[in-house]
Amino acid sequence: MTTQIEKIKKTIEPLRQEIINHKVYSAIKDIEDLKVFMQFHVYAVWDFMSLLKTLQSNLTCTSVPWFPKGTADTRFLINEIVVGEESDIDLNGIRKSHFELYLDAMKQCGADTSKIEVFTEVLKNTGDFNSAYLASETPKEAKDFVDFTFKVIESSKDYLQSAIFTFGREDLIPGMFISIINEMHKKFPDDISFFKYYIERHIEVDGDHHSHLAIQMTANLCKDNEQYWKEAEEAVVNSLKQRIELWNGVYRQLTERSTTANSTNKKLAVQL
Repeated sequence: MTTQIEKIKKTIEPLRQEIINHKVYSAIKDIEDLKVFMQFHVYAVWDFMSLLKTLQSNLTCTSVPWFPKGTADTRFLINEIVVGEESDIDLNGIRKSHFELYLDAMKQCGADTSKIEVFTEVLKNTGDFNSAYLASETPKEAKDFVDFTFKVIESSKDYLQSAIFTFGREDLIPGMFISIINEMHKKFPDDISFFKYYIERHIEVDGDHHSHLAIQMTANLCKDNEQYWKEAEEAVVNSLKQRIELWNGVYRQLTERSTTANSTNKKLAVQL
């Protein structure tokens, strides 16, 4: 199983590097740019929680009457991850999910949370993704990202869900992005302290402890089944490609914003 894990890592490394070195990070020049990034990224934060809870539902008994389900090792692994993701602590020591931490960070820096809030509210009330996308005017790239995640969720294949959770969602925060956030925090500590904390918690909890648990969980589910490993690798590759498209969408919006701002500044200069 160690060989299979290493094979997936080797296959996806070019895609990981493309994500880690994506031009979107260098395009984030100020807090206004960061707001745009967050308004796209929040959809990935939300559907990560849905993927997480799907795994918990599939790998443990969440109904009554209770009966043992799966192996105790796998139950421990997913439950341990859920505790950290669904009930972490914020800067004030208050228990919150990572999605709620992210919303707090968006609100602190002035990012628009209305679209994701409308999306989740309509989806909760109707169960209809298309209605939620339309009502919230979800960006196409975010919509495609969420659709892919839920396609894997609806496959009912826990080994695929675990694979994209493990290799498609963890350990993708580059040093460049961290440096940008740290610099912004020095200038505007009251605007992005929550976001800086979120990033640091993500690295500390998700990128270290949780990633090891998730790898073991995926190995437990795929076991020695070659077909499972093959499908898992394909799903992870597609997951990373979706992440790249999401970042491409953010980059396009940032580029358009920059072009518009430059055009406006030139017009003002001419008028003056």
